[in-house]
Amino acid sequence: MNKKSWAEPYKIKMVEPVFMSTRSDRERYIKKAGYNTFLLRSKEVYIDLLTDSGTSAMSDRQWAGIMLGDEAYAGSENFYNMEESIQRHYGYEYVVPTHQGRAAEHIISQILIKPGDFVPGNMYFTTTRLHQELAGGTFVDVIVDEAHDAESEFRFKGNISLTKLEDLIREKGANRIPYVCIATTVNMAGGQPISLKNLREVRELTNKYGIRIVHDMTRVAENAYMIQQHEEGYSGKSTAEIVKEICDLTDIATMSSKKDALVSIGGFLALNDQEIFEEARNLVVVYEGLHTYGGMAGRDMEALSIGIAESVEDDHIRARVGQVEYLGQRLIEAGIPIVLPIGTHGIFLDARKFLPHVPQDSFPAQALAAEIYLDSGVRAMERGIVSAGRNKETGENNYPKLELVRLTIPRRVYTQAHMDVVAESVINVYENREAIKGLNMIFEPKHLRFFQAQFEKIV
Repeated sequence: MNKKSWAEPYKIKMVEPVFMSTRSDRERYIKKAGYNTFLLRSKEVYIDLLTDSGTSAMSDRQWAGIMLGDEAYAGSENFYNMEESIQRHYGYEYVVPTHQGRAAEHIISQILIKPGDFVPGNMYFTTTRLHQELAGGTFVDVIVDEAHDAESEFRFKGNISLTKLEDLIREKGANRIPYVCIATTVNMAGGQPISLKNLREVRELTNKYGIRIVHDMTRVAENAYMIQQHEEGYSGKSTAEIVKEICDLTDIATMSSKKDALVSIGGFLALNDQEIFEEARNLVVVYEGLHTYGGMAGRDMEALSIGIAESVEDDHIRARVGQVEYLGQRLIEAGIPIVLPIGTHGIFLDARKFLPHVPQDSFPAQALAAEIYLDSGVRAMERGIVSAGRNKETGENNYPKLELVRLTIPRRVYTQAHMDVVAESVINVYENREAIKGLNMIFEPKHLRFFQAQFEKIV
């Protein structure tokens, strides 16, 4: 790997002090949080790799845009700037602003899904699947088999299996499939991309049956960069050009702008169908706010319009993904089991292989995330049986093949030295892994339990 490839294309202008806790401090904090890193207070965390959602650093241009906030209730100029940026960089004609991505998921699910429908996708995401289920649909995973194998080095684990997809269409009928959901990149698979070749084939198949494609474009620029680097025929194209090509192959998009687009809050629904747009624009008034702000402040829409443009710059995305690769390589060299190949927004530790002595019902990924925090104050998050939730029919736990801990790297926030601290902590926990016994769940909320569930140590 070219270790210079990820060097930051910016200089630091402002710093935020962080709290350096002791081991005894962290033992108190994590016990009080029920061994759930989501329930820690941010001031108790040294290096925060819980998520890249809303945690990235904004640029001087974005902060300048904040001062240009037009907070008019109706017709904010910032909305029209954001709309123009989305149209220019992504190509969708119509835009409905929302406070974040899950609101866009909710609105499109309410419009398109009927009770008894089936929604195929390239692996589930927690909020996306829940909104589909609340609307009466059933999610069906049609991702390629390699995505469920942490050791497979197949480059495009985000690809959809055309055989699985067409078998589902033939079995259930095209009229019971409101859309195919494709994510760029696939979070639950380890930040893995979908190829343009595969997306074109999915487009051809869905056209054959008259089925829409809904694009979860939260990390579309990262996916485009991986296509540029690893898909034949794209090395000479810019990230921005590839992003546009991806979007052109889809009908509707949901966006959590808190990831790729480098803002602290915000999202949108983007689409090309005027009839669905009119219905969505009506529903956003019910659930979010007026159709020219949708739950966002004018200043945030201005920062978003600038962040979209910055997110597709080649220098930025090269450094962003390069930092992830740096941490991944350090862990690989130390023999730490991670999801391969290295993805785009974080490193995913394979908790099954990290803690083979801890059964899945004892929540090995949750226990591992807690131990990393105890060791160093680094906050990671679970992506395994807790996140997978329960079967809506039987009430039994879902048992995903991937039991992962995600070390998610915010954009433009941490340095190489921080990545070294993270690597050293994971390595230290690995060397002492036999002492980890797992957890019991002592509190479980009804929905999206990974956010608020509480646990106790097995001793």
